[in-house]
Amino acid sequence: MVDRARLAEFLRNRREALQPEDVGLPRGGRRRTGGLRREEVAVLSGMSVDYYSRLEQRRGPHPSEQVLAALAGGLRLSLEERDHLFRLAGHVVPQRALRADHVNPGMMRIFDGLDDAAAQVVNYVGETLKQTRLSKALIGDESVRTGPARSMHYRWFTDPGTRARYPEEDHEEHSRLIAANLHELHTRDPADPRVTALVEALLAESDEFAALWREHPVAGLYCPLKRVRHPRLGLLELHCQTLVDPDRSQLLVVYTAPAGSESHDKLRLLSVIGDQRI
Repeated sequence: MVDRARLAEFLRNRREALQPEDVGLPRGGRRRTGGLRREEVAVLSGMSVDYYSRLEQRRGPHPSEQVLAALAGGLRLSLEERDHLFRLAGHVVPQRALRADHVNPGMMRIFDGLDDAAAQVVNYVGETLKQTRLSKALIGDESVRTGPARSMHYRWFTDPGTRARYPEEDHEEHSRLIAANLHELHTRDPADPRVTALVEALLAESDEFAALWREHPVAGLYCPLKRVRHPRLGLLELHCQTLVDPDRSQLLVVYTAPAGSESHDKLRLLSVIGDQRI
């Protein structure tokens, strides 16, 4: 049963505790409150201002789990705070083992400052949680994937279109790195249901993965120099910088190129045109 009064109070409290700078927004002009405006939270959460306002006014509809997850992201809630939000709205708290889709607040704050970079937040099983506009233009919008295909690890071994983004001569190295990463995760926690399901699916569907798995591959650099073949700009040679969250559940990945290089010029062009036709 939804506790409308406490839900409204919790949302308002967390909204007022956030500053525009915390979410990558300009402060601008005079503000009546010290925190975010309702319309800013609505935009950050991907919903209408009217819908969010009604929740704070104790007269909104019963929010779904999808709406609550969006609000948790928009308000930069910790996992514990997200649990509380779900309880207030009368929903069962999701199992922690299945919550790798929630970007940690600290990681989100860093991501918010990378609007002009090709950056993305990826969880430990290779699912992209957030992408900047330039990242989507570079490698495609990975948020539209569903099921096992949400994982880049799964797509690499099962989807030829995913491999087409990278030169064929680099495929063997990518395959070994991904298999080694999964092997390390499985060795570290054999009971993890997400890793187990991913490994079992790949063993059943990919002979290449199965052969690599039998070799007990050891992970090296997770994100070395990467060559990406863009469908319109051609080949880009990019450096891949990663920031690992303290609990090792997420990575912030940023693609860069040396200033003055051809790949740097292509990235700058891509930041302007996005996914428009050249």
